[in-house]
Amino acid sequence: MSEINTVMGPISADKLGITLIHEHIHCSQSEQADSACISFDERKSAAAECARVLEEVKSYGLASILDATPIDLGRDVELIKEVSAASGINIVCSTGFYRETYEHDSVITHETQKRKTVDEMYELFTREITRGIEGTGIKAGAIKVGTGNGRISEYERKVLTAAARAQKDTGVPIITHTEAGTMGLEQAELLISEGADPKRIMIGHRGADTDLRHHINVMDKGGNIAFDRFGIEIETTDALREAIIIGLIGIGYADRIIMSHDYIVNQPGTTLESRKAWKATGFNWSLEHIFENVIPALKKAGITDDTIDTMTVKNPRRLLARE
Repeated sequence: MSEINTVMGPISADKLGITLIHEHIHCSQSEQADSACISFDERKSAAAECARVLEEVKSYGLASILDATPIDLGRDVELIKEVSAASGINIVCSTGFYRETYEHDSVITHETQKRKTVDEMYELFTREITRGIEGTGIKAGAIKVGTGNGRISEYERKVLTAAARAQKDTGVPIITHTEAGTMGLEQAELLISEGADPKRIMIGHRGADTDLRHHINVMDKGGNIAFDRFGIEIETTDALREAIIIGLIGIGYADRIIMSHDYIVNQPGTTLESRKAWKATGFNWSLEHIFENVIPALKKAGITDDTIDTMTVKNPRRLLARE
C-alpha cells in the first residue's frame, strides 16, 4: 500500500484504521490565531488536554484523524505532533488557506496573503507537502481550501486553482469548507477543471445542504462528500443528515460518503470543561458523537456494519492513500 504523510512521519495506508476526516486539534479564528502567541506553559497544557481527549476516543476504535486546520487558522504542527505522540493517534496535517474573511468575521484575511499569486500559493502548498512545514520536517498530507456563502471570490478562486495544481503534482487530497453548504458543485468543477483528480477531492460540510441532487451531482463527477459537522445542529439537524446519508446509501453512493465532526479540541476562549457542559445539555459536538449516537442511529435504520466500515475506514483510506 502507498504511504501517507502524518505528523510523526510516513505510515502505510493500512495503518489508518477508523478515521475522522475533518477535525481540528488546535484552531483559532481570533486575533490570537498565530500559534506564536501561545506561551510555553499554555502549549504544554493544551497538548496534554488534547492528548487526553484523543485517548478517550480510542476506546471506540479511532486510529487516525485528518486535522483540517489550514495555514491561516492558527495551525501548529509541532503541537499536533506532541498530541499524536502522546495519544498514539495518527494525525495528518494540512496545508492550504481558508475562505476569504471580512470585517464581520473575527479575523480578516491579510492583504499580503490576498496579493499572493497562484504560482506563489502553488509553490507554498507543494513545498509543505514534499519538503515540510516551516523547517519542522513535518509534511502536510492534505490541502484544505474554502469558499464563502453563495459565491467564490477572486481570492478563493486563486486558492482553489493553486490547490488543484498542487494536488495534481503531489497526489495528496483536497478537502474543502463550504459556507452554509453552498458552492460544493462549483468547487468540484473548478478543481477538476484545473487538473485535480476528482477521486482526491472531498467536498465538505454537505450536511448543511438538504438537496439530494446537489450531493449526487458532486459524486457523479467522481468526488467524495463529507457529512463532517455532526453535532453542530445550527443549519440543520443530525437526524436529517442521517436521513440523507441513508437515502444516498440506498441508491448506491456509500463509497463516496465520509463522516466527521469539524470538532476543535483546543480553541482559545473555551475549555474542555465548558465543552463537556455543552454535551450535558444535548449539544453533542464531540469526537465521540458519531460513535455514540450517529452510527447506532444508522444501524437502527438498517445500515450494515460493512457499510459503516466503508464510510469510516475504506473511504478515508481511499481518499488519503491514492487507492
